[in-house]
Amino acid sequence: MKKYILGLFAVAVVTSCVSQQERAMRSADKEFILKAANENFAKKKWKNALALYDRLANLVAGTDDFPNVGFNTAYANYYDKSYKLAGHQFKNFAVSFPKDPRAEEAAYMSALCYYEGSMDYNLDQSSTELAINELQEFLNNYPNSERSKNISQLIDELSYKLEFKAYENGRQYYKMGEYKAANVAFDNVLEDFPSTKLRSKIYDYIMKSRYELAMKSVYNLKDERIESALTYTKLVEKELPNTEYSKTAADLREKLEKEKQNFAVVKKQTEERMAALTARQKKEAEKLADKNKADQQIKDQISNEKKAMQLQRDSAALKTPPPAATFKIQR
Repeated sequence: MKKYILGLFAVAVVTSCVSQQERAMRSADKEFILKAANENFAKKKWKNALALYDRLANLVAGTDDFPNVGFNTAYANYYDKSYKLAGHQFKNFAVSFPKDPRAEEAAYMSALCYYEGSMDYNLDQSSTELAINELQEFLNNYPNSERSKNISQLIDELSYKLEFKAYENGRQYYKMGEYKAANVAFDNVLEDFPSTKLRSKIYDYIMKSRYELAMKSVYNLKDERIESALTYTKLVEKELPNTEYSKTAADLREKLEKEKQNFAVVKKQTEERMAALTARQKKEAEKLADKNKADQQIKDQISNEKKAMQLQRDSAALKTPPPAATFKIQR
């Protein structure tokens, strides 16, 4: 019996709450709607509170309740994980009510919303870049705020996300065997993030990328790429002494030196073959030139003989007298 009574009581309470929400949604009484909205907010019923605050926007415009409604609406959206909308609302509050005691808090929450809206590193990072700008803007506007310490940590976290995404791009190029692209991508990480915590790993990948490029290089670029890879192994040993990376560098340098020696032999043999081929081609070209010259001389001789014979015929025709006139008997 007691359980039955408690069940009825619970149902009555739920029904009461629902009916109050429904009455508030249908009501035109500002005070009643505001009271219901604030009660939902206090009970962390964010969606119910937002539905009522949305109805209040026009009803409280120009009144003392307007800032509170706006502030609570932003927080309700934040707790409801609508970070983009909440960030926009907090920022509007800070700009619209700069003298309100909550202006700094609103500016901080706006920056925090953009931080919460930052996407995972493997997705588009435009939201992360926007969040960093918003957090930096808070630092610029409130440099002495206690919240600034936390903001600096958040900026570092987001910057590392951008850094790690760039690093992962380079790593993907390396895994696909696109060593030239990997080398460029890792160099860009070092340039864009000079204080990167991933420097040792990036050095290692650049060294390995240059090694692979050298070992698999085309003939006319092999010397240059071997020297580039050797230089980088020395850099890694200098910058990261007594580490696993320096050991790898020593191992790769030994292989590169052997490849350099082997290629020197191949290069010498190739140059000798090329020289022999060039000499043979030159000799054949000279033979062909001599043959063409002889052929031309024969052609010229024949042509000259034809011209001489024609000249003789023409000369004989000029020296032959015309035939004598025929005597005709007069009849």
